[in-house]
Amino acid sequence: MRRDPTEPEKRLWSKLRNRQLDGIKFRRQVWLVGFIADFYAADLRLVIEVDGDGHAAREAADEQRSRILQREGFRTIRFANVDVMRNIEGVWETILMTARLDPSPSHSAAPSGPLPLPQGERKI
Repeated sequence: MRRDPTEPEKRLWSKLRNRQLDGIKFRRQVWLVGFIADFYAADLRLVIEVDGDGHAAREAADEQRSRILQREGFRTIRFANVDVMRNIEGVWETILMTARLDPSPSHSAAPSGPLPLPQGERKI
């Protein structure tokens, strides 16, 4: 997986690597609690997943995986391939917004459901 990432993973990694996002250190393809996370920021315990078309059929399994990670203290956010390819700025902003959230002990740190992405300028 590390040697042959998908195009959306390559694109997102090019934006996350070398502490480009607010100085946050991300690693890719990290083994966590029996799963491989696409991207992981250890200081924030933040997992970022980029889901391809095949994940639509695996939605229940992805939800279960997110619950397990949350139970272990990780926050997980997911993006569809199409979002990464067509709205990388919105993905970037959503990751930054999530990274800046300070998890409360009385509230879940994981968002419930997909986050709405900010829409950049669209050229038609």
